Amino acid sequence: MVVWGQESYWLVRFLFQRGLAVIYVVAFLVAARQFRPLVGEDGLLPLGEFVERTSFVDRPSLFHVAPDDRVVGAAAWTGVVLALCAFVGVPYWFPESYAVAASMLLWATMWALYLSFVNAGQLFYGFGWESMLLETGFLAVFLGAGASGPPVIILWLLKWVLFRNLFGAGLIKMRGDDCWRELTCLDYHYETQPIPNPVSWYAHHLPDRFHRLEVLGNHIVELAVPFLYFAPQPYAAIGGGATIFFQLWLMVTGNFSWLNALSAVQAVATFSDGVLTSLLPVAAPTAAPTPVPLRAISVLVGLLVLGLSIRPARNMLSSSQVMNTSFDPFSLVNTYGAFGSITQDRYQLVVEGTHAEFPTDDDWTAYEFAGQPVRTDERPPQWAPYHLRLDWQLWFAAMRPRPGPRQRWVIRFLERLLEGDTATLSLLRRNPFSDDPPDRIRVLRYRYRFTTPEERAETGQWWVRERVGTYVHPVSLSDIHSRSRTAVRSPLAGN
Repeated sequence: MVVWGQESYWLVRFLFQRGLAVIYVVAFLVAARQFRPLVGEDGLLPLGEFVERTSFVDRPSLFHVAPDDRVVGAAAWTGVVLALCAFVGVPYWFPESYAVAASMLLWATMWALYLSFVNAGQLFYGFGWESMLLETGFLAVFLGAGASGPPVIILWLLKWVLFRNLFGAGLIKMRGDDCWRELTCLDYHYETQPIPNPVSWYAHHLPDRFHRLEVLGNHIVELAVPFLYFAPQPYAAIGGGATIFFQLWLMVTGNFSWLNALSAVQAVATFSDGVLTSLLPVAAPTAAPTPVPLRAISVLVGLLVLGLSIRPARNMLSSSQVMNTSFDPFSLVNTYGAFGSITQDRYQLVVEGTHAEFPTDDDWTAYEFAGQPVRTDERPPQWAPYHLRLDWQLWFAAMRPRPGPRQRWVIRFLERLLEGDTATLSLLRRNPFSDDPPDRIRVLRYRYRFTTPEERAETGQWWVRERVGTYVHPVSLSDIHSRSRTAVRSPLAGN
């Protein structure tokens, strides 16, 4: 066993920074491609509305100062470039006396830019992995670069993020749906998860006994393993390795944006150079001592995080635990947790358009989404770690029989489709009305389930679906314009 104080972490930092840089590249690419049609100047939740109802103090963002699509695009692509610079290790190219400052400036700029997107992103950026990326990215600012080693305090703070990530998820499950305690949640999860992937159908049909073992393993990894993160080596690395394996399994069987990839990157902080060199065909250089100014700053960061951790820790241990919540406008220390409850039925919204004046059911043609299933004969695609923000909100929206206050964007979405808006259509997989937008549009609600192996062998289908209602009745562009676009109880809603 290696004495903690004698361990080196230069290689740990090297791998962690590159892994986090890849996630930042993906996150900024998502912003570049999706932010403007979703929450830009003319988005489904317009940026101007955000600026009007929030203050910079409560939700600090560059877009409070400049709520402009051109600024959004410039910020997103600047983030992509900076993340690529972090990946190739540009700060390490500087002379030793400037490497730490260059690294801090690079990572701090990425963090500030992404904070702008998250705070202005409204509903479409309301996911736990957004605040988790911000918290992790903030700590990365103080890891340093060059020949010197990183501050050990920052590595321990990264372990603290990972602990709250996993342990919070474990607690919310034990306090939530009975199926977690009965070990039956994975009987449904692979079929009803937000965006299934190519392996989900096969995972769903694994034996029930295997599903019971999966849930039991989930509880062990989320409730017991996290305590190993703070143990001496090699036990901390064993906990980190178990966490990485767990996250890889989740990545293989589902599309959860960069949640699992980021968790695996966080777990790198549980290793040491000695452990990594014993596992990988690499050699770690002899690191110089951490610069005194950086060590002093890391102590201040540690005190800040300690103070800000009080409310998240209380929430995590509370019987009324709330998951995925930020307690400060900068998302410096947050609480996490996922899938406290598991839906047993999968509902889907299918958006259809027509040119017919008096359409029958045969006259309607469906739009196809990038991740949400529409056609029953198509295998679910792989998207993670890329994040399909529209598709995730469609999954949430389908849980209701009609649009509610949080789904006010749905009518705007239909309006954009009727207008043939190019930016909105870019969020879809296929637009069946590429030559001329439809005259009317409707939204049907279906219950989907995976085919059985026998059904799949006979029909070649991946899904079976059953219509359960109309989410939005047939509507034209003039119908939408004649009604309040923000009405909750609109005649457009289905039943």
